Amino acid sequence: MTVPGADAVLVRHGDIGVKSAHVQASMEGDLADRVAAMLDDRGVSGTVDHEWGRLFVRTPAAEVATDTVTDVFGVHTASPARTVPASIDAITETLAEIATVTYDGGTFAVDARRTGDHDFTSHEVGKRGGDAIWQAVESEFDPGVDLDDPDHPFYVEVRDEDAYIFTERRDGPGGFPLGSQAPLVALVSGGIDSPVAAWQAMRRGSPIVPVYLDLGDYGGSDHRARAIATIETLSRFAPAQDVRPRVVHVGEYVDRLVEAISSTRMLSFRRLMYRIAEHVAEAEGAAGVVTGEAVGQKSSQTVRNLAAVDRATELPIHRPLLTWDKQEIIAEARRIGTYEDSTIDAGCHRVAPDKPATRATVAAVEAAEPPEMFEWATKAAENVEVIEVGEPESVVEGAP
Repeated sequence: MTVPGADAVLVRHGDIGVKSAHVQASMEGDLADRVAAMLDDRGVSGTVDHEWGRLFVRTPAAEVATDTVTDVFGVHTASPARTVPASIDAITETLAEIATVTYDGGTFAVDARRTGDHDFTSHEVGKRGGDAIWQAVESEFDPGVDLDDPDHPFYVEVRDEDAYIFTERRDGPGGFPLGSQAPLVALVSGGIDSPVAAWQAMRRGSPIVPVYLDLGDYGGSDHRARAIATIETLSRFAPAQDVRPRVVHVGEYVDRLVEAISSTRMLSFRRLMYRIAEHVAEAEGAAGVVTGEAVGQKSSQTVRNLAAVDRATELPIHRPLLTWDKQEIIAEARRIGTYEDSTIDAGCHRVAPDKPATRATVAAVEAAEPPEMFEWATKAAENVEVIEVGEPESVVEGAP
């Protein structure tokens, strides 16, 4: 429950805190910029202050601002809080007031932390604050104290001039601020896995250049629209970033692969896909490719087959979902909001042979490929269609 009178949001980071002082300061500044951009993008009023180890959003809309902030990569947790002067009397009075509204039974505890120069200790805040809460509610019910696992925790964070009182911590995505790592080309198929993989790369600080391969007759307009819709969802986590889908048309080349190759066809298709991604990465300044592949999920994703396709490009292939179970991926897709637009057949199953190879070697895959296959990749990448996010095709009425 948001504390009555909340006028701020405390923003905490996680992995940023293990960096050197110089890097931490730089990343905290980046995180402050990303928080401000997200608030602006979502139309939430507020200003962002930055102190060592903490960000503070000053806002008249603490509830919605907290929900907004917890969509920012790099944010570990955030709390809607009430700001009071950093004095023991102001803190205890406010704790008592908040308790009369939010505490209606069960156990409680006061968790107090302090930084700066004050005439009281954290222990005193906890002791006197606990007494104030007890006295405020004892006429209504019998309060109980549990310092280890209270039903109703009350938190106090005291800084130099101000103290912040709150009753909850909401989880953010964690990771690093978007842009703190080099960009990656994200191959987004329109299925469930690839948007989750792209989101995970973004979570670790890499902006994405989304690439969708239009399979022509093997895909279809609905499939393309769903892929672009998932990219639009991803763009909500990246305000002020270029997350426009790049569409590469490969239908004619897929036809040729289907005619020329049998058991290793899907592996060659992936190699073609990686080489196209490499060309896009060179044009966009990206440092690698991210895909939604997971070990063993499909015949083309056995460990041996993954080894056989990686050599198509000199760029690293990043697979954030490598060891995830399908149910884990589905749960994450639901959580980040890409699941609904991903539940359409991907079209790739129509490319797959009846008896796909599961233990292929690089030599066997290359031997079955038309010698000009990588030339097709070059030609395909010469005509990249850039789609503006939010175009009408990103939502298809009545699509299956």
